[in-house]
Parts: sequence; structure tokens; C-alpha cells
Amino acid sequence: QVQLRESGGGLVQAGDSLTLSCEASGRTLSRIAMGWFRQGPGKEREFVGGITWSDDMTYLAESVKGRFTISRNNGKNTAYLQMNNLEPEDTAVYYCVATLKRGVGRTWPHYEYWGQGTQVTVSS
Repeated sequence: QVQLRESGGGLVQAGDSLTLSCEASGRTLSRIAMGWFRQGPGKEREFVGGITWSDDMTYLAESVKGRFTISRNNGKNTAYLQMNNLEPEDTAVYYCVATLKRGVGRTWPHYEYWGQGTQVTVSS
């Protein structure tokens, strides 16, 4: 079993930066592929990005490339989503996800574990 806890959400203005953290417990993070999804008001849940456990390859959705980065600190069992130059369209609940599979998937069913989510609100 893997438990995930997100933190770092909040209310910011357009152009600001925010870093989300996802702390994993129950299993060594180094053997877990991690990802982030988000769901904005009235929108479907969408893949934001992910990072593998074997070689730290990262994948990002086109909508956030150049603004968001994903990283991990296995010693702290924590993954991060660094979000720069935030836009009102980034307003959403952000969910951390994890899988014991080797690769990163872009669909929610790929992941066996997910957190409760953290709200990010970007004002214009």
C-alpha cells in the first residue's frame, strides 16, 4: 500500500509560482512512478506530468511544458511539481498519483494510488 499526501496549494496571482509536494508513505519512493493530474471547475481530469522511478525521466502535458517541472527526492520520499508563470487556466484541484509500474501513464487508471488533492487557484 502507498499513501500519498499533497501539500502546497493555495491562492496566487497570474504570473506567480507555486510548488506542490507529494509525500509518499508505505513504500520506498524510489520504486514508484509518480504523476500529477488536475481537474479544473467544469473540466475533465487531465494529465499534467509524471516521473519514472527507474531513470527519472519526466513527461509533461503540452499545456504546461516550459512552465512546470517535475522532480523527486527519494531520500525524502517526496515528489514535487514546480509551477511557474501560472495562468488562471491552471486553476484546479491537483492530485498526486503513483504506480508500481515502471512507466508513466497519461491516463488515471494507470495509477493504483492517489492523494486527496490540493486546490490551486490562480487569479487574473
